[in-house]
Amino acid sequence: MDYKIELIILPVSDVNRAKAFYADQVGFVVDHDHRVDENVRFVQLTPPGSACSIAVGEGLVDTPPGSVHGLQIVIDDADAAHAELSARGVPVSEVQDLAWGRFVYFADPDGNEWALQQLPQRG
Repeated sequence: MDYKIELIILPVSDVNRAKAFYADQVGFVVDHDHRVDENVRFVQLTPPGSACSIAVGEGLVDTPPGSVHGLQIVIDDADAAHAELSARGVPVSEVQDLAWGRFVYFADPDGNEWALQQLPQRG
């Protein structure tokens, strides 16, 4: 049996601000923005090329905004990712070269933290 992670819910304080950040600045695709009722709103966004999406919204989780740390996306080119996100106004770290890959880090407006990893060449 396969187990596939396909959705991660991020706690945010302002759904519209988070949606704009992930869609307009980071470049995620907006898949859904649906108000279920007056207490629940579900916004799903997917990184280009990913099988896993994120969700932000109202009434989805009760964890504090910005409390998710250690999210990781694998990328092809850390320098290109750094340049693209910087050009879109995302505050990103410098590219860090480590034995297990090249990394760029950023956080959303609430402080949920991301690492972008360019895997090391094998062989």
